[in-house]
Amino acid sequence: MSESRELQVKEKQELSSSAEQTHDGLVFVPAVDICESDTAISLTADMPGVASEDIDIDLRDGVLTLSGAVRPFEAAVENDLLVEFEIGRYYRQFNLAESIDQGGIEASHKDGVLHLTLPKQEKAQPRRITVNAA
Repeated sequence: MSESRELQVKEKQELSSSAEQTHDGLVFVPAVDICESDTAISLTADMPGVASEDIDIDLRDGVLTLSGAVRPFEAAVENDLLVEFEIGRYYRQFNLAESIDQGGIEASHKDGVLHLTLPKQEKAQPRRITVNAA
């Protein structure tokens, strides 16, 4: 039996917050995948249209904050005929567990995808204990 799957477009999710904004424009929540291994947690955030130099990653009091700005693509001398790509900022926060080695976090960005590696502290990593015969 063949199962048909249709391509479904996921619209950008706008940030819903009761806090007042200090800047104009839309704020979106980036879609994120989080994976765990024995030694680290990997976080992948989809931030299309954001250049590497426009990404801010802040770690303060155990809270990891990701933000990035999408700059307009059109030149000032162009007239818009159709605009479907929304301009705004991405913003998302994560509370980090104490098991994360906060000093060892690494980040890379390519093709609109931000990838962070959050290594676990050595004491939080599983280890194998050898059983000795008596």
